[in-house]
Amino acid sequence: MKAIVLKDLIKPGSKQKAELFYEEVPTPKPGKGEILVRLRTAALNRRDIFIRYGMYPGIQVPSIPGSDGAGVIAEVGEGVEGFEAGNEVVINPSMDWGENPAFPNPTFSVLGVPIDGTYAQYIKIPAENVFHKPDYLSWEAAAALPLAGLTAYRAVVTKGNVKEGDTVIIPGIGGGVATFALQIAAAKGANVFVTSSSEEKIAKAIELGAAGGVNYRSENWVKELKKISGGGDLSIDSIGGDTFNDLINLAKPGGRIVSFGATLGPVNNLVMPRVFFKQLHIMGSTMGTPEEFGEMLALYKKNKIQPVVDQVFPLEQVNEAHLQMEQGSQFGKIVLTIPE
Repeated sequence: MKAIVLKDLIKPGSKQKAELFYEEVPTPKPGKGEILVRLRTAALNRRDIFIRYGMYPGIQVPSIPGSDGAGVIAEVGEGVEGFEAGNEVVINPSMDWGENPAFPNPTFSVLGVPIDGTYAQYIKIPAENVFHKPDYLSWEAAAALPLAGLTAYRAVVTKGNVKEGDTVIIPGIGGGVATFALQIAAAKGANVFVTSSSEEKIAKAIELGAAGGVNYRSENWVKELKKISGGGDLSIDSIGGDTFNDLINLAKPGGRIVSFGATLGPVNNLVMPRVFFKQLHIMGSTMGTPEEFGEMLALYKKNKIQPVVDQVFPLEQVNEAHLQMEQGSQFGKIVLTIPE
């Protein structure tokens, strides 16, 4: 089969980036309890870029990147029930979460390096990670949903306990998880406010259901956002750094802040009285359980929500797709089509 292969380990901090190779590799065979999926589409995540720079734990080579994918079942292994060849499916990239919904097993991992991922024509995957594709979704939309949709669902619904009428603040709109968080919160009846350095992205967010937004390059953006939103019942943060302090300032008394990333790095000069006098709830979140994946799919299907796809590239142009992601100009997900 054709696949994209990562072959080099890069020393973190070297600023070098590992090459990706488009080549022939053996087609996997499903074992007991596994399913072989003929992939139609895959999608990019920031994780894929971090791996190429050596900025991710547990990297092994050679391996096939890619966490998100959708396709058609080609073969089912022994003992698999509820699926058959020809079923259209989407893959949950949260591997071996375990029995405790509060946190994952020590053996938990994310699909795609070191476990061979979705940048390929075929993938073998445990049956528990395979879900029937919602009929209304295109192949591109289905591939866009898994990792970012699951992360957003756990952050907004499970951890954030979003309720109808809540004011939800999402900084840095445009990335995959932030965009899904907007869609999920809006579907739950929340009033969502966003930030971006792009007026175009703010306008697109409003089209998706946001109540408003501000440009964080504005000198007084925090005051402006506080004025139009009234403050946040819930903030969903992937930024960290100084932005996290701003979200604490924006939070209402008793508010919740859920963090799933820190693109700006550590939070410096955190004034703790602002946390405890406001009785804030600050929570970490990442990925999610199989049950949450099913709930996320059901929410999208019930409300016929369309995942936002920014651009589509053929698999062999994965380097161009990665460059597009690194530039950070996209709104929504970047998707790869898999050749026949």
